[in-house]
Amino acid sequence: MEENMKDRDFSQFVERLKQFSSIDLSSYKEPQMKRRLTTLRMKRGFASFAAYWEALTRDNQLYEEFLDRMTINVSEFWRNRNRWETLRDSLLPVLLRDSPRLKCWSAACSTGEEPYTLAMILDERRALDRASILATDIDENALKKAREGVYSERSVREVPQACLDMYFRKENQLYAVSDALKPFIRFRRQNLLEERFDSGFDLIICRNVMIYFTEEAKRKLYQKFAGALRTGGILFVGSTEQIFSPGRYGLESAETFFYRKKAMQV
Repeated sequence: MEENMKDRDFSQFVERLKQFSSIDLSSYKEPQMKRRLTTLRMKRGFASFAAYWEALTRDNQLYEEFLDRMTINVSEFWRNRNRWETLRDSLLPVLLRDSPRLKCWSAACSTGEEPYTLAMILDERRALDRASILATDIDENALKKAREGVYSERSVREVPQACLDMYFRKENQLYAVSDALKPFIRFRRQNLLEERFDSGFDLIICRNVMIYFTEEAKRKLYQKFAGALRTGGILFVGSTEQIFSPGRYGLESAETFFYRKKAMQV
């Protein structure tokens, strides 16, 4: 297939997917996404994206596999542990002082390691019963795993030993998260780029997701996250996702990788 035909084949796939599902692949960095999906398509034996699309519309299992590959569900508990300790020791005390009940959101939560980590930290602060945690992702398979709460040894390798003992039950070579944490987390499907956000959040965590989006999509999301925070609320981002001009979104740096929503200037 000639190069321009390949480009047209992929472009038509992107357009059909958007019409079918509201998932807009053009908001993702194209070289990475195209390479990843081409590998998957060829692995499944389809010579073109047109043929692959026809199969996706008929085979739900194939479609769910596509979503799983598209969203790159790689996560761990307590990833970059020092950042979670900063949240626990420096930022949560201020949020808890200012809000009688914390409204938290783990956006693009993947298989649930992030919201469960937050629940552990809140429990350590004796504040879990005065918090609500929304956890969302576009991939229903990832959310299913999150609700089940059973993880590999690799996923828990950064968990402090005290937390591992308190919040997990070992089952053969797997680790099941404590049922005591589950009632405090509400998992649901959400398309970050297309759907409206709730508002009044004290804390929004969205880590290691923005790196896959175009600059335009990133700006759109930062604006939406800022709008979803209450004044004084905190946005927690990933290691490669520093916001270099937070003021344009009404945010200011609180700690490295943490941004606070500023009060509106009168």
